[in-house]
Amino acid sequence: MPMGHTATEQAGSGGLTATEHRLANGLRVVLSEDHLTPVAAVCLWYDVGSRHEVKGRTGLAHLFEHLMFQGSSQVKGNGHFELVQGAGGSLNGTTSFERTNYFETMPAHQVELALWLEADRMGSLLTALDEESLENQRDVVKNERRQRYDNVPYGTAFERLVAMAYPEGHPYHHTPIGSMADLDAASLEDAREFFRTYYAPNNAVLAVVGDIDPEQTLAWIEKYFGTIPSHDGKRPPRDGTLPDVIGGQLREVVEEEVPARALMAAYRLPHDGTREADAADLALTVLGGGESSRLHNRLVRRDRTAVAAGFGLLRLAGAPSLGWLDVKTSAGVEVPDIEAAVDEELARFAEEGPTPEEMERAQAQLEREWLDRLATVGGRADELCRYAVLFGDPQLALTAVERVLQVTAEEVRAVAQARLRPDNRAVLVYEPVQGAQQADDTAEDNDAEGESAQ
Repeated sequence: MPMGHTATEQAGSGGLTATEHRLANGLRVVLSEDHLTPVAAVCLWYDVGSRHEVKGRTGLAHLFEHLMFQGSSQVKGNGHFELVQGAGGSLNGTTSFERTNYFETMPAHQVELALWLEADRMGSLLTALDEESLENQRDVVKNERRQRYDNVPYGTAFERLVAMAYPEGHPYHHTPIGSMADLDAASLEDAREFFRTYYAPNNAVLAVVGDIDPEQTLAWIEKYFGTIPSHDGKRPPRDGTLPDVIGGQLREVVEEEVPARALMAAYRLPHDGTREADAADLALTVLGGGESSRLHNRLVRRDRTAVAAGFGLLRLAGAPSLGWLDVKTSAGVEVPDIEAAVDEELARFAEEGPTPEEMERAQAQLEREWLDRLATVGGRADELCRYAVLFGDPQLALTAVERVLQVTAEEVRAVAQARLRPDNRAVLVYEPVQGAQQADDTAEDNDAEGESAQ
């Protein structure tokens, strides 16, 4: 093994294993060998997201996700896309509150190319970053904001609810897309300083999963990443802790051209990485996870007052997680009627908890989702990076489902009673403007996990 490495190895769930290594410059490396299919995934997580931004400069993390595809010292223009796709691979990047990630899935014999490309932009993006590329991608991001947020039905719902659930000045008060004004205000020097601070090897985790030779892969990583200098100027993200309960119901009514009235709400829930967060995930799965859920059965099937009803968890590690309720009403139904039915179901659940059948079904659903993520090389690489960056231990990715299966029905009931209350939510009500037609819900809700570069 090359000098400067430390390594550990542990067996994971279902026979999956991951080895961990650290380069002398601080880059953390996770390798997981799997020869089932002749493909491999390269996934790089940088420990920077919108929570690291400061007031007046929101959107820089997401802007950088785009700039990373604009060329580096040896790869010009759109070359990153062209080289990966030309080699039979796929790629993208996304930005969230808590991280920015980049990933390629390649034919196994092309892994070296993906590693070289990622190292080239980590080590040399600043040599290619100029006013022209900054202006170009600033316009792309602003256009993305218009297309995905400002000009689609319910497009700003997530942004509005987040701003209510996390108060002014909180690091999660703004979403990764950023504001138009802040995007306009970002200077080339702002961008360069942001890159120098956060795009350093000691602020990143690299996972390579699939049909690989670990020794050869590690040698390539040392060759391409090992000479990139570390950077010590990063400030930790601002404290995101908040009281468990908001302490009152926050409310906003939006009149827009939307196809149906809507009731949306954000509940403040336990931090990711805790047993209570797993219990909350199970509670929301029973209440609003799919067509067998309580809210779907009550509102869509039985009462027919809604055309869609869902309740899901946005897991966050550095701040309270967010329980996201989304109900689109049937034609002619008023929102207070929906809200009363929702509160009735939540109160009953807080009192009685899940039935054994509901508990079994919810645990099976979360287990299946976990297995689906780990079944693909890209999904497994992403999970290994996630647990390494947010919780310091990639091995936790391989045992996550065991923790969900250990949660009891009483714990699920208790978290619902403590958190799914009217005084712990931000509420957003959509009322169609006069003349807007009510119709079946066709709006696709924004992905809370962030924006993609492509």
